[in-house]
Amino acid sequence: MKKVKELIVILCTGMLLISCFDLDLNPLSEGSSDNWYSTETELTMSVRFMYASKYWGLDSDSFTDDWTSRADLSGVTNGTLNGQSGTVSDMWGYSYEAIARANNLLENLEKARKLGINENFLKQIEAESYFVRAAQYARLVSKFGDVVFPNGSITNLDDAFKIGRTNKETVMKAVYEDFDKAAQNLPTTISGELRATKGMAYAYKARAALYNGDYEIAAEAAKKCIDLGVYKLHGNFEELFLSKTKTSPEFIFTIPRSIELGFKYGTRGYVSRIPGGFAQHNPSWDLFCAFLCVDGKPIDESDLYDPREPFKNRDPRCSATIVEFGTRFLGYEYNPHPDALTVLDYNTGKQVKNQDTRSVGQYASYNGLLWKKFVDDTWIQNSFSTDKNDILMRYADVLLMYAEAKIEMNSIDQSVLDAINEVRARAYGVKLSETNAYPAVSTTNQAELRRTVRIERRMELAYEGIRYMDIIRWRLAEKVLNTGIYGMLDPAELKNKVVDAGLWFFPGIPDIDEDGVPDFSKMHQDGLIKLLVQRKFDAKRQYLWPIPTKEVLINENLGQNPNY
Repeated sequence: MKKVKELIVILCTGMLLISCFDLDLNPLSEGSSDNWYSTETELTMSVRFMYASKYWGLDSDSFTDDWTSRADLSGVTNGTLNGQSGTVSDMWGYSYEAIARANNLLENLEKARKLGINENFLKQIEAESYFVRAAQYARLVSKFGDVVFPNGSITNLDDAFKIGRTNKETVMKAVYEDFDKAAQNLPTTISGELRATKGMAYAYKARAALYNGDYEIAAEAAKKCIDLGVYKLHGNFEELFLSKTKTSPEFIFTIPRSIELGFKYGTRGYVSRIPGGFAQHNPSWDLFCAFLCVDGKPIDESDLYDPREPFKNRDPRCSATIVEFGTRFLGYEYNPHPDALTVLDYNTGKQVKNQDTRSVGQYASYNGLLWKKFVDDTWIQNSFSTDKNDILMRYADVLLMYAEAKIEMNSIDQSVLDAINEVRARAYGVKLSETNAYPAVSTTNQAELRRTVRIERRMELAYEGIRYMDIIRWRLAEKVLNTGIYGMLDPAELKNKVVDAGLWFFPGIPDIDEDGVPDFSKMHQDGLIKLLVQRKFDAKRQYLWPIPTKEVLINENLGQNPNY
């Protein structure tokens, strides 16, 4: 039997290797470890496998209060996520698969050294392996808490099925060490292909530490990323998310897509109905109400907010994230008003039937909202496909992570205010110093800044796979995911109770609490809006995910997370 590599054995606890009678545990995409890792070409190929998109996905926004999909819920928002859920088993399996690849590389570098392969080349390969391993373990800990973390290689197959989980504090200590070892030998910049850099190591270390509540480590890592001086905010917030924006000094880690090569996303669920989409997956009213007004105040405090014209006087990221009524979108005027039976086709200059209002199109957006962020004309020009980048880490997130970590440490100085204001000023298209042109943050009160940075993250990072872990680590999930998802009344009632009463679009202003959570209950009690579906979140168990059932059945020493 070949020597079983450290984390490949962990895959034995899943179905991947249960049927492998010959126990050939080498990845099928590589040769046997007895004859692989012998040339720079083979090592480079092995490194590239570690950047496969399946290992790096962010969380679905359907897990959060930023999302609505008619009356549908996800396994997280309906409280049904369990050990048999594909989301759970994929996260566990793919992360350990990536760790196995990293460990295989690390264990074979000495053989490569003896063959005389260039030492600088090998140091970079080693650093990339440390980065991948650290990032994947951090990801596992964020979802499962204590995870399988064997110390060294395992040569006895029976032992592989008896390994228990290691407490997350021990795992995270090793994670931080791996990130540091990675940063030591990674290049500051790299061009031509997707490979790890120092900035990626620092940024991912900051994210891992922030998720784990290690604020001093997070602040230090984020500051090191900032001090590299190689990243800066993209000049135009809205342009940053267009499919054509393949490169930007703001991007720290992105995975490119290509329609020509078959790497793409389907888009019909996000595209409006007039050009042939489904308008099914939409931003929630919760998110819409979270965007501040241009005076820096929430909508229930600002004199500038008008529920009849809810996009006006709002932070520019509101209309850059959500399609503003009466504006051009994918070649047509977007207007969900029930009396707008026709709208302008900008391609022909003629009026066409308005399938984007529910009085015409039954399945038009149930809450009147559509995503604008990331969505552009190419989404329909390419047969409802897009090759937008997977943006996994960008500089704005690093600035806000730095600010948040310093706030939580109560180590508040000008650098904290500058980090938040730099992100906010970019949204307004002005310089940091032009404080009269945007609502610059000036308070140094910890509680006020905590609220500010959390709202800033929501406005800045909406629809980017970040919100779920934010509400988990802030312990807000039990509040925001036990609320209803609301939408417009059905067309006849909407016409009688809202439109004819002069109350379109919002028939009221919801109260916004200290966590930025809107209360729609009064409007609902008054019969002016409709409850589409009720979210459910069990705080006794859902702050952690369950260990995959098949893993627990094979290895009873894994145990299960509480109340699953």
